Amino acid sequence: MAGCSLVVMLLAVAGCQASFRGGGNHGQGSAGAEAMYPPAPTKESQAAMTPEAALAELRAGNARFVAGKTQVRNLPARVRATASAQYPFAVILSCLDSRQPTEIVFDQGIGDVFCARVAGNVLAEDILGSMEFGCKVAGAKLIAVIGHSNCGAIKGAIDDVQLDHLTGLLAKIRLALARVPDNVQPRTSRNDAFVQQVAEANVRLVMQQIRERSTTLREMIDAGKIGLVGGMYDLSTGEVHFFAN
Repeated sequence: MAGCSLVVMLLAVAGCQASFRGGGNHGQGSAGAEAMYPPAPTKESQAAMTPEAALAELRAGNARFVAGKTQVRNLPARVRATASAQYPFAVILSCLDSRQPTEIVFDQGIGDVFCARVAGNVLAEDILGSMEFGCKVAGAKLIAVIGHSNCGAIKGAIDDVQLDHLTGLLAKIRLALARVPDNVQPRTSRNDAFVQQVAEANVRLVMQQIRERSTTLREMIDAGKIGLVGGMYDLSTGEVHFFAN
Protein backbone atom coordinates (compact mmCIF):
# COMPACT_ATOMS: atom_id res chain seq x y z
CA MET A 1 0.00 0.00 0.00
CA ALA A 2 2.85 2.37 0.85
CA GLY A 3 4.42 1.66 -2.58
CA CYS A 4 1.16 2.41 -4.36
CA SER A 5 0.72 5.66 -2.43
CA LEU A 6 4.21 6.77 -3.41
CA VAL A 7 3.54 6.05 -7.09
CA VAL A 8 0.28 8.05 -6.95
CA MET A 9 2.05 10.99 -5.31
CA LEU A 10 4.82 10.97 -7.90
CA LEU A 11 2.31 10.87 -10.76
CA ALA A 12 0.34 13.74 -9.23
CA VAL A 13 3.47 15.89 -8.87
CA ALA A 14 4.55 15.11 -12.43
CA GLY A 15 1.09 15.98 -13.69
CA CYS A 16 1.07 19.33 -11.91
CA GLN A 17 4.49 20.18 -13.29
CA ALA A 18 3.40 19.23 -16.81
CA SER A 19 0.25 21.31 -16.49
CA PHE A 20 2.26 24.28 -15.24
CA ARG A 21 4.72 24.02 -18.10
CA GLY A 22 1.92 23.51 -20.62
CA GLY A 23 0.07 26.57 -19.35
CA GLY A 24 3.18 28.73 -19.69
CA ASN A 25 3.91 27.54 -23.21
CA HIS A 26 0.32 28.05 -24.24
CA GLY A 27 0.46 31.70 -23.31
CA GLN A 28 3.74 32.23 -25.12
CA GLY A 29 2.52 30.29 -28.13
CA SER A 30 -0.58 32.44 -28.49
CA ALA A 31 1.43 35.63 -28.28
CA GLY A 32 3.93 34.30 -30.78
CA ALA A 33 1.23 33.19 -33.17
CA GLU A 34 -0.55 36.53 -32.86
CA ALA A 35 2.65 38.32 -33.80
CA MET A 36 2.80 36.24 -37.00
CA TYR A 37 -0.54 37.54 -38.26
CA PRO A 38 -0.55 40.71 -40.40
CA PRO A 39 -1.91 43.54 -38.22
CA ALA A 40 -5.16 45.32 -38.97
CA PRO A 41 -4.67 48.68 -40.68
CA THR A 42 -4.62 51.67 -38.37
CA LYS A 43 -5.09 55.40 -38.78
CA GLU A 44 -1.32 55.77 -38.57
CA SER A 45 -0.55 53.07 -41.13
CA GLN A 46 -3.09 54.52 -43.54
CA ALA A 47 -1.68 58.04 -43.13
CA ALA A 48 1.81 56.74 -43.87
CA MET A 49 0.65 54.91 -46.99
CA THR A 50 1.32 56.51 -50.37
CA PRO A 51 -0.39 55.72 -53.68
CA GLU A 52 2.84 54.06 -54.83
CA ALA A 53 3.05 51.94 -51.69
CA ALA A 54 -0.61 50.96 -52.04
CA LEU A 55 0.01 49.70 -55.57
CA ALA A 56 3.13 47.88 -54.41
CA GLU A 57 1.06 46.08 -51.75
CA LEU A 58 -1.51 44.97 -54.32
CA ARG A 59 1.31 43.67 -56.53
CA ALA A 60 2.92 41.87 -53.60
CA GLY A 61 -0.38 40.40 -52.46
CA ASN A 62 -1.14 39.04 -55.91
CA ALA A 63 2.36 37.58 -56.13
CA ARG A 64 1.76 35.78 -52.82
CA PHE A 65 -1.57 34.47 -54.13
CA VAL A 66 -0.05 33.16 -57.37
CA ALA A 67 2.83 31.53 -55.48
CA GLY A 68 0.45 29.85 -53.02
CA LYS A 69 2.03 31.72 -50.12
CA THR A 70 -0.86 33.81 -48.87
CA GLN A 71 -0.68 35.21 -45.38
CA VAL A 72 -2.39 33.44 -42.50
CA ARG A 73 -4.89 35.73 -40.79
CA ASN A 74 -6.70 35.56 -37.47
CA LEU A 75 -10.08 36.59 -38.83
CA PRO A 76 -11.94 36.75 -35.47
CA ALA A 77 -9.19 39.04 -34.18
CA ARG A 78 -9.50 41.19 -37.31
CA VAL A 79 -13.25 41.46 -36.76
CA ARG A 80 -12.66 42.78 -33.26
CA ALA A 81 -9.84 45.11 -34.33
CA THR A 82 -11.88 46.75 -37.09
CA ALA A 83 -15.26 46.86 -35.36
CA SER A 84 -15.05 50.53 -34.34
CA ALA A 85 -13.20 52.00 -37.34
CA GLN A 86 -11.72 51.12 -40.74
CA TYR A 87 -8.61 52.37 -42.53
CA PRO A 88 -8.38 50.64 -45.96
CA PHE A 89 -5.55 51.60 -48.29
CA ALA A 90 -7.29 51.05 -51.65
CA VAL A 91 -10.62 51.01 -53.48
CA ILE A 92 -10.90 48.20 -56.02
CA LEU A 93 -13.54 48.04 -58.75
CA SER A 94 -13.72 44.60 -60.37
CA CYS A 95 -16.09 42.26 -62.13
CA LEU A 96 -18.89 40.24 -60.54
CA ASP A 97 -17.30 37.04 -61.87
CA SER A 98 -17.07 34.39 -59.14
CA ARG A 99 -13.60 33.38 -60.32
CA GLN A 100 -12.17 36.77 -59.44
CA PRO A 101 -12.69 37.20 -55.67
CA THR A 102 -10.94 40.50 -55.07
CA GLU A 103 -9.61 40.19 -51.53
CA ILE A 104 -8.39 36.66 -52.19
CA VAL A 105 -6.48 37.34 -55.43
CA PHE A 106 -4.76 40.32 -53.79
CA ASP A 107 -4.23 38.45 -50.49
CA GLN A 108 -5.96 41.10 -48.39
CA GLY A 109 -8.03 40.69 -45.26
CA ILE A 110 -10.82 42.32 -43.31
CA GLY A 111 -10.38 46.09 -43.24
CA ASP A 112 -7.61 46.26 -45.88
CA VAL A 113 -9.47 47.32 -49.02
CA PHE A 114 -12.82 48.61 -50.24
CA CYS A 115 -14.28 46.33 -52.93
CA ALA A 116 -16.96 47.20 -55.49
CA ARG A 117 -18.01 44.44 -57.87
CA VAL A 118 -20.34 44.63 -60.86
CA ALA A 119 -20.52 42.70 -64.12
CA GLY A 120 -18.00 44.13 -66.56
CA ASN A 121 -16.55 46.40 -63.84
CA VAL A 122 -18.61 49.26 -65.29
CA LEU A 123 -18.98 52.64 -63.62
CA ALA A 124 -22.29 53.78 -62.14
CA GLU A 125 -23.16 56.83 -60.05
CA ASP A 126 -23.47 54.75 -56.90
CA ILE A 127 -20.06 53.21 -57.42
CA LEU A 128 -18.52 56.60 -58.20
CA GLY A 129 -20.01 58.00 -55.00
CA SER A 130 -18.64 55.01 -53.11
CA MET A 131 -15.18 55.73 -54.50
CA GLU A 132 -15.47 59.34 -53.36
CA PHE A 133 -16.39 58.13 -49.89
CA GLY A 134 -13.57 55.58 -49.84
CA CYS A 135 -10.91 58.12 -50.80
CA LYS A 136 -12.06 61.55 -49.63
CA VAL A 137 -13.80 60.49 -46.44
CA ALA A 138 -12.25 57.16 -45.43
CA GLY A 139 -8.70 57.86 -46.59
CA ALA A 140 -7.90 55.20 -49.21
CA LYS A 141 -4.85 56.08 -51.32
CA LEU A 142 -5.49 54.16 -54.53
CA ILE A 143 -8.30 53.34 -56.94
CA ALA A 144 -7.74 50.17 -58.99
CA VAL A 145 -10.01 49.14 -61.86
CA ILE A 146 -9.49 45.46 -62.61
CA GLY A 147 -11.00 43.62 -65.57
CA HIS A 148 -10.35 39.98 -66.39
CA SER A 149 -9.80 37.57 -69.24
CA ASN A 150 -12.65 35.64 -70.87
CA CYS A 151 -15.24 38.01 -69.39
CA GLY A 152 -18.85 37.01 -70.01
CA ALA A 153 -20.08 40.59 -69.74
CA ILE A 154 -17.59 41.70 -72.39
CA LYS A 155 -18.76 38.88 -74.67
CA GLY A 156 -22.38 39.83 -74.05
CA ALA A 157 -21.64 43.42 -75.03
CA ILE A 158 -19.87 42.29 -78.20
CA ASP A 159 -22.85 40.08 -79.14
CA ASP A 160 -25.32 42.87 -78.25
CA VAL A 161 -27.23 40.64 -75.83
CA GLN A 162 -30.67 41.96 -74.85
CA LEU A 163 -31.97 40.92 -71.43
CA ASP A 164 -34.06 43.16 -69.19
CA HIS A 165 -31.78 45.25 -66.93
CA LEU A 166 -28.64 43.58 -68.30
CA THR A 167 -29.17 45.38 -71.62
CA GLY A 168 -28.40 48.77 -70.09
CA LEU A 169 -25.32 47.47 -68.29
CA LEU A 170 -23.87 45.96 -71.48
CA ALA A 171 -24.53 49.22 -73.34
CA LYS A 172 -21.91 50.86 -71.08
CA ILE A 173 -19.35 48.27 -72.18
CA ARG A 174 -20.22 48.64 -75.85
CA LEU A 175 -18.67 52.11 -75.76
CA ALA A 176 -15.31 50.37 -75.48
CA LEU A 177 -15.70 48.44 -78.73
CA ALA A 178 -14.88 51.50 -80.83
CA ARG A 179 -11.58 51.84 -78.98
CA VAL A 180 -10.26 48.60 -80.44
CA PRO A 181 -8.59 49.07 -83.88
CA ASP A 182 -10.66 48.02 -86.88
CA ASN A 183 -7.94 45.66 -88.05
CA VAL A 184 -8.63 43.34 -85.11
CA GLN A 185 -10.86 40.79 -86.82
CA PRO A 186 -13.22 39.05 -86.56
CA ARG A 187 -15.02 41.31 -84.10
CA THR A 188 -16.99 38.55 -82.41
CA SER A 189 -17.06 36.95 -78.97
CA ARG A 190 -15.43 33.85 -80.47
CA ASN A 191 -12.24 35.82 -81.13
CA ASP A 192 -10.35 35.63 -77.83
CA ALA A 193 -7.91 38.35 -78.87
CA PHE A 194 -10.75 40.74 -79.63
CA VAL A 195 -12.50 39.93 -76.35
CA GLN A 196 -9.28 40.61 -74.45
CA GLN A 197 -8.70 43.93 -76.19
CA VAL A 198 -12.25 45.06 -75.56
CA ALA A 199 -11.87 44.12 -71.88
CA GLU A 200 -8.69 46.17 -71.62
CA ALA A 201 -10.28 49.09 -73.48
CA ASN A 202 -13.23 48.91 -71.10
CA VAL A 203 -10.92 49.23 -68.08
CA ARG A 204 -9.27 52.29 -69.62
CA LEU A 205 -12.69 53.73 -70.43
CA VAL A 206 -13.79 53.38 -66.81
CA MET A 207 -10.57 55.02 -65.62
CA GLN A 208 -11.27 57.95 -67.95
CA GLN A 209 -14.86 58.17 -66.73
CA ILE A 210 -13.72 58.32 -63.10
CA ARG A 211 -11.57 61.36 -63.88
CA GLU A 212 -14.20 63.05 -66.03
CA ARG A 213 -17.23 62.50 -63.82
CA SER A 214 -15.83 63.13 -60.35
CA THR A 215 -14.31 66.51 -59.61
CA THR A 216 -13.41 65.27 -56.13
CA LEU A 217 -11.42 62.31 -57.35
CA ARG A 218 -9.82 64.14 -60.26
CA GLU A 219 -8.52 66.84 -57.93
CA MET A 220 -7.13 64.23 -55.53
CA ILE A 221 -5.45 62.37 -58.40
CA ASP A 222 -3.93 65.53 -59.85
CA ALA A 223 -2.67 66.55 -56.41
CA GLY A 224 -1.01 63.17 -55.93
CA LYS A 225 -3.15 62.35 -52.90
CA ILE A 226 -4.49 59.19 -54.52
CA GLY A 227 -3.50 57.04 -57.48
CA LEU A 228 -5.61 55.58 -60.28
CA VAL A 229 -4.50 52.35 -61.95
CA GLY A 230 -5.97 49.73 -64.25
CA GLY A 231 -5.19 46.09 -64.78
CA MET A 232 -6.36 42.70 -65.99
CA TYR A 233 -6.77 39.49 -64.02
CA ASP A 234 -5.86 36.30 -65.86
CA LEU A 235 -8.37 33.56 -65.03
CA SER A 236 -5.94 30.84 -66.11
CA THR A 237 -2.97 31.90 -63.97
CA GLY A 238 -4.35 34.06 -61.17
CA GLU A 239 -2.00 36.91 -62.13
CA VAL A 240 -3.01 40.55 -62.25
CA HIS A 241 -1.21 42.53 -64.95
CA PHE A 242 -1.30 46.25 -64.23
CA PHE A 243 -1.22 48.70 -67.11
CA ALA A 244 2.01 50.63 -67.57
CA ASN A 245 0.17 53.97 -67.64
